Amino acid sequence: MNRSEKAEAIAELNQIFKDASLMVVTRQSGLTVQEVTDLRRKIRAAGASYKVAKNRLTLRALEGTPFKALGSLFKGPTAIAYSKDPVAAAKVVSAFAKNNEKLTIVGGALGENTLDVAGVQALATLPSLDALRATIIGLLQAPATKVAGVLQAPAGQVARVFGAYGAKEDGAKAA
Repeated sequence: MNRSEKAEAIAELNQIFKDASLMVVTRQSGLTVQEVTDLRRKIRAAGASYKVAKNRLTLRALEGTPFKALGSLFKGPTAIAYSKDPVAAAKVVSAFAKNNEKLTIVGGALGENTLDVAGVQALATLPSLDALRATIIGLLQAPATKVAGVLQAPAGQVARVFGAYGAKEDGAKAA
């Protein structure tokens, strides 16, 4: 890789770090090509990305980004998972690491907040942004359906009372 290619790689990584809200640093040793492909496919399906980058280039690309504090984690065979969704990358990497001991989570960051392994694991247990939106919509609609049921009940009772009076009058006229 010549100097201009390195400069382009640093600029590309820097832009990725500026756009992402979450970054998870992983250490991978011994993953097969098929396992890495499977991991990338799962991460892409969740709306996140996974990249193996040279540590020196990554350290230079971290300058001027919220993830600057993660520089000490880039030692050995590392890779990064990143996403705009604050939960997506952590969920997929955490699930993959549970089933594959060749991938370990080293740490991460959510914006300028540095996370240790336990922090990334805790973030992975949170529901996704879409799930939270669905929950909020459900909560907003639930009281409306209960209120509609309550408002309809008295009207139904009034209709039954009028129906009973009507039936009573019809019975009186017939007799």
